[in-house]
Amino acid sequence: MSDIRHYFLWPIVFTVLGLAGTFALGWEGGGHLSGALSFLMIGCVLAVLEISLSFDNAIVNANKLKSMTPVWQRRFLTWGILIAVFGMRILFPLAVVAIAAQIGPWAAVVLAATDPDEYAHIMHDAHLSIAAFGGTFLMLVALDFFLDDEKEVHWLGSIEARLNGLGRHRWAGIAIVVATAAVFAVLLPPVEREEFAVAAALGLGTFLLVELVGHVLDRRNQAVAGAAAGGFGAFLYLEVLDASFSFDGVIGAFALTQNLFLIAIGLGIGAFYVRAMTIMLVERRTLMKFRYLEHGAFYSILALSVVMYLQSIVHVPEVITGLVGAGLIGLSFLSSLRAGREEEAEPEAAAERG
Repeated sequence: MSDIRHYFLWPIVFTVLGLAGTFALGWEGGGHLSGALSFLMIGCVLAVLEISLSFDNAIVNANKLKSMTPVWQRRFLTWGILIAVFGMRILFPLAVVAIAAQIGPWAAVVLAATDPDEYAHIMHDAHLSIAAFGGTFLMLVALDFFLDDEKEVHWLGSIEARLNGLGRHRWAGIAIVVATAAVFAVLLPPVEREEFAVAAALGLGTFLLVELVGHVLDRRNQAVAGAAAGGFGAFLYLEVLDASFSFDGVIGAFALTQNLFLIAIGLGIGAFYVRAMTIMLVERRTLMKFRYLEHGAFYSILALSVVMYLQSIVHVPEVITGLVGAGLIGLSFLSSLRAGREEEAEPEAAAERG
C-alpha cells in the first residue's frame, strides 16, 4: 500500500491546495459560505470528471512512455504536467476565445474574469471545430493501434483480426477516418459543413505531422544511442494526444461553471492524478500483467472520437462518455484477470494429466 501511496503524494498535495483555492474563489465571488461551498463542490466534480474521462489516456501514455528514455520520461512527468495544467486548462480556452472573438490574449483574460457568461458562449460556439479536430485525431490514434498488422494479441478476436487484415493497406486508417468525417459533414447544415471539414482536415494534418516528426526525431535518437530510444518525438506525440483528450473535458466543464479559473483548478487536479496513474502503470508493469487493458483503452479512445463527432450534431452528456470509457476499460480488466487465471491453470492441468 505504501508503494502505491507514494505515486499519489503530489496529486494529493495539489488536491488540498486546489480545493482550498476553489473555496477562496467562491468566497471572494459571493462573500458567503454557501458560494464558497458551491465552488468547492464544483471543483470536486470537475476533478472526478477529468479522471473518469482520462483514465484511458493514462493507459495509452504508459504504453508510449515505457519505450522512452528515462530522461524524457522525467521530462514528460514534469514539463508535461505544466503543459497539461496551464497549457490546456488555461491557455487553450483563452486562445480559442481570443481567435473566435478576434481579441488579444489579455482581453480574453479580462473577458473570462469580468464576463464569464459571454466567455462560455464563445467557447460553446467554437465547439464544432474542437469536436471535429479532436475526434479526427483520436480516431486516427485508435485505428493506428488496431490496424497494426504486427499486433499479435487480440481481445475481441474476430473484430481485431479483420482490422489487422486492413492494416496491410498503408492508408486504410486515413481512408476510414476521412469517410467517417465526410458522413458527419453531410449530416450537418451547409453553414457548418465547411467549418467541420476544415477542422477535421487540421486534425488529420496534425496527426500526420506529429507522426512524421516523431519518426524522424526518434530515428535520430536510435542512431545516436545505438538502440531504440523514445525522445522528443514521443514526448511531442504524448502532448498532442493529451491535448486531444483534454478537449472533451474542457468543453464539458463549461456545462458546470463559466468560471475559467475554477475549471483550470478542477481539471488540473484531475490531470495530476492521470500523470500519477501513468507512471504507476509504467513502473509496476501493469500493462504486462493485464494483457487486454491496453485494448480496452484504445476501444475507449475510439468510442470517445465517435462521441466527439456525434457532439457536432447532438448533445452527448459527459457522464455517458465517462461511463462508456470506464465500462470498456473495466471489461478489458476483467478479461485480463480471467486470461491470467487460465494461464496459471494450464500447467497444473498438464501436470495432472501427466
